[in-house]
Amino acid sequence: MTTVDLPLLPLGRGSDPATEPGVECPGDLPPASDPHLVERARAAKEALGDQVFVLGHHYQRDEVIQFADVTGDSFKLARDAAGRPDAPYIVFCGVHFMAESADILTTDAQQVILPDLAAGCSMADMALIGQVEDAWDALVDAGIADDVVPITYMNSSADIKAFCGRNGGAVCTSSNADVALEWAFGQRPEGTGKVLFLPDQHLGRNTAVLQMGIALEECVVWNPHRPNGGLTAEELRNAKMILWKGHCSVHGRFSAESVDQLRATVPGVNILVHPECRHEVVTRADLVGSTEFIIRTIEAAEPGSSWAIGTELNLVKRLADAHPDKNISFLDRTVCYCSTMNRIDLPHLVWALESLVAGQVPNVISVDAETQEWARVALQRMLDLPGRTAR
Repeated sequence: MTTVDLPLLPLGRGSDPATEPGVECPGDLPPASDPHLVERARAAKEALGDQVFVLGHHYQRDEVIQFADVTGDSFKLARDAAGRPDAPYIVFCGVHFMAESADILTTDAQQVILPDLAAGCSMADMALIGQVEDAWDALVDAGIADDVVPITYMNSSADIKAFCGRNGGAVCTSSNADVALEWAFGQRPEGTGKVLFLPDQHLGRNTAVLQMGIALEECVVWNPHRPNGGLTAEELRNAKMILWKGHCSVHGRFSAESVDQLRATVPGVNILVHPECRHEVVTRADLVGSTEFIIRTIEAAEPGSSWAIGTELNLVKRLADAHPDKNISFLDRTVCYCSTMNRIDLPHLVWALESLVAGQVPNVISVDAETQEWARVALQRMLDLPGRTAR
């Protein structure tokens, strides 16, 4: 028997494209799966009928989206799942934190399934509950914890949402982050309030500075890998926004140089970006908004107009295909699609659906009761926010 030496890849160090589809970043989308799988997916979904409800996030590849009963961003999809209590199986084509949110908002009789358990979110993984609890202890030691309201972005684990619920905070989305911050500052006497914003520093900074009028120097970054977050007690006391050192691995890679280059080479180009992008990118853009905002903007755009979009590649390509009368391009060719989101491919979806047909329930995402309770408190506070509805 011939033996073959295989590389040992410690977690987070390197990848094996032969066994881990979607981990490469070649600047283009991975090839479509075997077309025979399309018929298998269709047959399995038809056999399950109303027993299954398939959710497809906007960043999923087209071969998966075609089988989604609804598409949308993470919070919309979780609410859509909650709106279908008669479906015992919710197949979430997204990433882990999204499936957790669906489990929190659905009934105990429903089971949420993630076709590939490796489909995580690097941003959500940048804020672990032990790290956040350590940071909170440091705020207590600095004498400012009573002034701080924690706000977590939807792109966070159920543990972090529950932490915010227990400590008087709330969840926000990219489209209502300003409303959430206004609410948070209103929970403390005027001039004394601070916000611990988790886990995306860019959304927190862009919202605070550009929409709330908070000075850039009043925003500090807590680095969980440095003692005391890399901040002095004085810096913490002087700050209004304590931003967690986290970011989206896709949106965080767009650069100011790319924006400048496009403006120099494409006459009249409109730069449209997601608020998870870096501050210097957002300040150079023409329009900034959530995934749903980006979609609506392109749908309403004039024929013949030119757009460079700073968000995930699957969505940008789908928008370009759907609007051939407009000139739509990716903001930066060196930025990849979301590799973890792309782990949900057609083979994994077929496997999940066919397992259900066979009476087996694979990859169930289940959040424990106490975490569910406090995470639901934080989510409800978001739903109760004044002003526009979270989306």
